[in-house]
Amino acid sequence: MADRVNRWTSLGCRLLCAAALSCGPFVVPGVAEGTPPSPSANTDFPIVSEARLAGDAKQTRFIVDLDKKIQFRAFTLADPYRVVVDVPQVTFQLPSGTGNAGRGLVKAFRYGLVMPGGSRIVFDLTGPAKIANSYVLDAANGQPPRLVLELEQVDRNAFTQQLALDDRPELRPTIADAKAAMPAEGTPNAKPGEPADSRPLIVIDPGHGGIDNGTQSNGELEKNLVLGFGLALRDRIEKSGKYRVVMTRTDDTFIPLNDRVKIARSQSAALFVSIHADALPRREGDAQGATIYTLSDKASDVEAERLAEAENKADAIAGVNLSDEPTEVADILIDLARRETKTFSNRFARLLVSEMKTTARMHKHPLKSAGFRVLKAPDVPSVLVELGYVSNKGDLEHLVSENWRNKAVGSMLQAIDAFFAKRLATATPDTPDK
Repeated sequence: MADRVNRWTSLGCRLLCAAALSCGPFVVPGVAEGTPPSPSANTDFPIVSEARLAGDAKQTRFIVDLDKKIQFRAFTLADPYRVVVDVPQVTFQLPSGTGNAGRGLVKAFRYGLVMPGGSRIVFDLTGPAKIANSYVLDAANGQPPRLVLELEQVDRNAFTQQLALDDRPELRPTIADAKAAMPAEGTPNAKPGEPADSRPLIVIDPGHGGIDNGTQSNGELEKNLVLGFGLALRDRIEKSGKYRVVMTRTDDTFIPLNDRVKIARSQSAALFVSIHADALPRREGDAQGATIYTLSDKASDVEAERLAEAENKADAIAGVNLSDEPTEVADILIDLARRETKTFSNRFARLLVSEMKTTARMHKHPLKSAGFRVLKAPDVPSVLVELGYVSNKGDLEHLVSENWRNKAVGSMLQAIDAFFAKRLATATPDTPDK
């Protein structure tokens, strides 16, 4: 099995090299190429201290108080109607719940880090609107510098005209230019002259991040819960010494869904594990327990379909325009690789359920499938793990418990060991595993 995994991984990478090479390096304006700053490395960012809406359904104004002037760019997106404001990385010091309620032309807005060096504010609109004016005011008369955005109601035709102007290359969303985000840690490239590291490479993908909070309950954000779990899993895997590990993110940064997949492909990963935590509206009951998902064109049930639809909207939540995303290369060999990869993904999912049920509460139907975009690498066995429901009191208590996390991480490592058992048994330090 291990030989087939490596064969198809290598084949898939060769077949998809054109797509991978088209993804340029992650560059932030004003930062040396290849050295993106860590969001936590510098705390001297401009501070956003207040954000508010005023106006009505015909004209709405958005005002942000800052401690220093900043540059910005604003543009519109359609289907759904949105306005996006890109700014340099800032520190949002806003009360919890800011943006949940809208006013006038704005249903709600969200904000956060969208890439190292860049923050974003995304407005969900009640209908088509244009950016009538946008500017930054100097500090004056005891008032701080302010960023002001003025919106006006328009019809669909006028909105489409504005959208065409906003689609100029120089005004496209910054995140759309960052086609392949560099993994923050764990890049396994060997130094010149050193033998290649033959240990299996595992990509751990904490879901959401930055402007995309994921689900939330009782003040706990999914993006923080799954990041903590992902880091603990990385540390446990690396401590075993049997594997190399790459994280799609190690801090509160937004990574587009396609870029998460590209990280796994570009690193010739042997396994991709995406970590999430679900939530259900109160009217849908009180589901509980962990669930393991694999990729399928047809969802295994209504709940799986709902979750996949919600997770696949992550890029839209962050205001990413997906119109320029490349399509998959149609090739019979890729299809063959995808079929074999699906077999391996299903096998790992079953192993994961078998091990996790000894340490974690599992969903009554713990194995499911749906069309998750993040699982669509045709050459990398991939699963998505919903650790539990933040909307369930018992699950949430587990998710915030370090003791529970350590047990769950241990069971996941046992599943990984079982999955790679044959490969680890046949590999030797002098003979790279092929």
